[in-house]
Amino acid sequence: RIFYPKKFELCAITIDMGFKDASVAEKQTLSAYIAELGVPYYVVDTDIAEVIFEARKESNPCSLCSKMRRGALNNKAIELGFNKLALGHHADDVVQTMLLSLLYEGRFSTFQPVSFMDRSGITLIRPFIYTSESDVKGAANKLNLPVLHNPCPANKHTQREYVNELVKRLTKEVPYARERMLGAIYHPERANLWQKPDKSDD
Repeated sequence: RIFYPKKFELCAITIDMGFKDASVAEKQTLSAYIAELGVPYYVVDTDIAEVIFEARKESNPCSLCSKMRRGALNNKAIELGFNKLALGHHADDVVQTMLLSLLYEGRFSTFQPVSFMDRSGITLIRPFIYTSESDVKGAANKLNLPVLHNPCPANKHTQREYVNELVKRLTKEVPYARERMLGAIYHPERANLWQKPDKSDD
């Protein structure tokens, strides 16, 4: 906001998923840090954890959890009168999502840097999408930013974590594997894939 030529309002939103093991001290540290920045801060209390792990008993909860968190974020942003929602996805998330879609859904797909949501009128932006996870962690350490641990019981036991470890193994043998996969997403020949057969060609 200091350097961007256009003026805009900014706030921070946390979706509290209702995990009983979430650290109160960590939440207070985060709240104090945001207050120091002079940014309005809102916490949205939800029962997402209860729905996913107790009511639905999801074995692969990430997809549903993501949709529910996104819905809660959208609703709060609309309530506050905002039309942009900035998410923290980084370059490693892009590659992991692409591989998840390829391996588990049989399609070549990942999320966009900018996406307009028709139903809500909210535009999703991902400012860190070209930044690696290691660079994000390095900046957080250098700037001494408060970091909250993930209280989700599925943490480190998900398909995404499996794909993350897979990419790490690939990178040991092919040093630039992660960068090559990221580059393939916006490569000019990315559409050079098989086309759906035209019945008229029979």
